Amino acid sequence: MKLKTLALTVAALATALSALLTAPSAYAQAKEQFFPLLVYRTGAYAPNGTPWANGKQDYLKLINARDGGINGVKITYEECETGYATDKGVECYERLKGKTTTLFDPQSTGITFALTDKAPGDKMPLITVGYGLAASQDGGVFKWNFPILGSYWTGADVLIQHIGKKEGGLDKLKGKKIALVYHDSPFGKEPIPLLQERAKMHGFELQLIPVTAPGVEQKSAWLQVRQSKPDYVLLWGWGVMNSTALKEAQATGYPRDKMYGVWWAGAEPDVKDVGMGAKGYNALALQHGADRNAKVVQDILKLVHDKGQGTGPKDEVGQVLYMRGLIIQMLGVEAVRRAQERFGKGKVMNTEQVRWGLENLNLDQKKLDALGFAGVMRPVSTSCLDHMGSSWARVHTWDGAKWGFSSDWYEADEQILKPMIRAAADKYAGEKKVTRRAPADCQS
Repeated sequence: MKLKTLALTVAALATALSALLTAPSAYAQAKEQFFPLLVYRTGAYAPNGTPWANGKQDYLKLINARDGGINGVKITYEECETGYATDKGVECYERLKGKTTTLFDPQSTGITFALTDKAPGDKMPLITVGYGLAASQDGGVFKWNFPILGSYWTGADVLIQHIGKKEGGLDKLKGKKIALVYHDSPFGKEPIPLLQERAKMHGFELQLIPVTAPGVEQKSAWLQVRQSKPDYVLLWGWGVMNSTALKEAQATGYPRDKMYGVWWAGAEPDVKDVGMGAKGYNALALQHGADRNAKVVQDILKLVHDKGQGTGPKDEVGQVLYMRGLIIQMLGVEAVRRAQERFGKGKVMNTEQVRWGLENLNLDQKKLDALGFAGVMRPVSTSCLDHMGSSWARVHTWDGAKWGFSSDWYEADEQILKPMIRAAADKYAGEKKVTRRAPADCQS
């Protein structure tokens, strides 16, 4: 009997020792908040996708280096190359969704469209800053989508406001012709309903000119522009399409100061190969522009790049798309931090908790200043029914060497947008059999 007891005791000790030996790695995993990073560093969109991805990764490194993680929870991450292809993006999502308890930034409107139906079943938040579905601002229907800071409807609305102001009033747009040269994809088509609504309101003619992806061939598009002579051209491009469009505009003699790009067509890679040929070209800024002097940029230079841990070239830090990456990643990190305030500081958050954090962001100016984003962006505050939180934007202009702001702040017109968003969200809910959340459901 004693021998049997001894044997059981030895076995129990062996099991306990085994558990003890494996505990440190298990504990380390439990104390890590994993961020999946969908990127495109290869292919036709790499010149634009790379600085965006570098900014996101450097911000995560900064939070670990400067703050020791999110309230003591270290951040880990893994990149997955999509090449901007929707099918590859979905493959990356399926491969990484089991590893993360945080969120996904699809980094593509096409991928976002594909993941929107998957997200509710997987309980996976999708953060789509400045892209994705405009209707997903409606948190009553789109519980898992967060187009924070702006959508293609808000961007198009701001551009029409700006052009109207230049003309002396929106009423002066009557009889004008505005051409939309757009990437023939979900991304490029997304602003069309808003522009059609504004055209009906103000009496301007909207000309739609699609460009086949990736946009290296645009001769026929700019032949249409030359023949129709629009008063303004809106450029809804991405990647090589943007610089190609500017070169074609120069070749056909279309004035660049009459061209206005979306915020994905207003960065250094879009104009650097055109140089003075792009002088006068305008584009939206998703709140921010290039900012080498921002406190967050200086922190990254000192604590990440000067330590030899930077993701990309040092001279890229602070450029437009790099800053976009910082902002996007900051919003994701702050969603985790906000969730910890409710569910426990120092704990790893799960996707439902992170979704709550995204839905309850409250980044006032004091908080932004503390994070190093003073002067970079305006405050943002989301809610259960408003998953955007802010729709302010500015215009910046290329002077041949650098971008500079050329307008005051504009806020998208909610009187126009709210009915459109509600109708589009209701239509989606009807098609997908989604039950709209009532305001009372927002308490949990």
